[in-house]
Amino acid sequence: MHILSCCCFFSVLLLLITACIGGEANKRNVLLIIADDAGFESEVYNNTAIQTPHLNALAKRSLIFRNAFTSVSSCSPSRSTILTGLPQHQNGMYGLHQDVHHFNSFDGVRSLPLLLSQSDIRTGIIGKKHVGPETVYPFDFLATEENDSVLQVGRNITKIKLLVRQFLQAKDDRPFFLYVAFHDPHRCGHSQPQYGAFCEKFGNGESGMGWIPDWKPQHYTPEQVQVPYFIPDTPAARADLAAQYTTVSRLDQGIGLVLKELQDSGFGNDTLVIYSSDNGIPFPNGRTNLYWSGTAEPLLVSSPEHPQRWGQVSQSYVSLLDITPTILDWFSIPYPSYSILGKDKPVHLTGKTLLPALDSEQPWSTVYGSQGHHEVTMYYPMRAMHKGSFRLVHNMNFKMPFPIDQDFYVSPTFQDLLNRTQSGRPTHWFKNLQQYYYRERWEMYDVSADPSELRNLASDPAHRHTLEYMKTQLVKWQWETNDPWVCAPDGVLETKLSPQCRPLFNGLQ
Repeated sequence: MHILSCCCFFSVLLLLITACIGGEANKRNVLLIIADDAGFESEVYNNTAIQTPHLNALAKRSLIFRNAFTSVSSCSPSRSTILTGLPQHQNGMYGLHQDVHHFNSFDGVRSLPLLLSQSDIRTGIIGKKHVGPETVYPFDFLATEENDSVLQVGRNITKIKLLVRQFLQAKDDRPFFLYVAFHDPHRCGHSQPQYGAFCEKFGNGESGMGWIPDWKPQHYTPEQVQVPYFIPDTPAARADLAAQYTTVSRLDQGIGLVLKELQDSGFGNDTLVIYSSDNGIPFPNGRTNLYWSGTAEPLLVSSPEHPQRWGQVSQSYVSLLDITPTILDWFSIPYPSYSILGKDKPVHLTGKTLLPALDSEQPWSTVYGSQGHHEVTMYYPMRAMHKGSFRLVHNMNFKMPFPIDQDFYVSPTFQDLLNRTQSGRPTHWFKNLQQYYYRERWEMYDVSADPSELRNLASDPAHRHTLEYMKTQLVKWQWETNDPWVCAPDGVLETKLSPQCRPLFNGLQ
């Protein structure tokens, strides 16, 4: 009897030890890397003019998404959607967070870092935060513009490397979520012009520029760059792109350093790595627009548990709204039932987990977009839907000129475009400023036949059924996400009346 009891005791002990070892081996972590205003300037996305060896290496261990889109083409709003899974009109981050803009998410929003912390997952952010309030976006470990220089924590890749090392080597056995938000390759000609249009000189070792020990600057000539279709092909724009390429190379080298720290710390085989950017590049027709050029994003998802799709390309349509549900799914954390303002219907995520795509190609074909402000003076509400080959954009403020943000306005590319337009010289652009400023209320494009989105089909009788279907689906999404603009611009939302959209009779139907 005594021998039997001992055997039982050691059997149970062995099971417990095995379970503990197995649990430790199966511990899951997440590393989220977000660039600032980056696009497809990498060899991963067939830009052979620029060298990005570290993104190339990550892509070989990732599923590469070709049809990934931000839901809003503006920094703070986009970062809020990444960290909440809710569009900007639902989480309250209508525009930029800092200084006079002062936009914040609603106090009741339950963000990704908040939900992870409540599930005993350690959270950290290094780099550009640019969202608030702190109670909505809390992090256990924080090294951002809130407690340091954004140039240091966002562009100094040596400092970023050391901060990542500090976070990963902390004596804490909990699973972790680490968000590394590079400030590269954001423009800086408006704020630190001494470092160049894209801060491409910052830390290069020249007199007055400082020195970043781990950075080996990669220089490009204007003749080397690839000019995207939506950027004027002029000497000024080419020089601007060459400067951007140098800053992208610093971003790429920084990503390599971060991934090496992850591997050296022993977390390479249990960490989901996601790389993307917040919005389109800061060039004409790019950032602040809901066209392809303003919303299309790079997206690499690397899972150590899904090697079967490493290096493959997915054509599925995905959104940055999918990042929060993906990370919650990775940690097996359910999304809670709650109401943001205490009186609305319960919140639910309209995004989806991307983990099934890591097993097999998915039939996803629809993404949505929503924009309100960029800067506080740039009110231009838009809603968008991309379904298959068709993109629909609703410009609610269409009778007003499209606004221009400050750092883009002083950029060499836009100043050259203004000067050429004013002097009557060829702009070498696919649009003119009058077309850019003044838009139709409804824009619908067949991007398979018209990838530059120049032929508006909204008034074409042959596409009437497609237009009405997409309008209906877009409004349905607005209702699902508690969009305060759902009745605009020809109606007022009165939630206590029926129907809730009350007509204004302003002739905008």
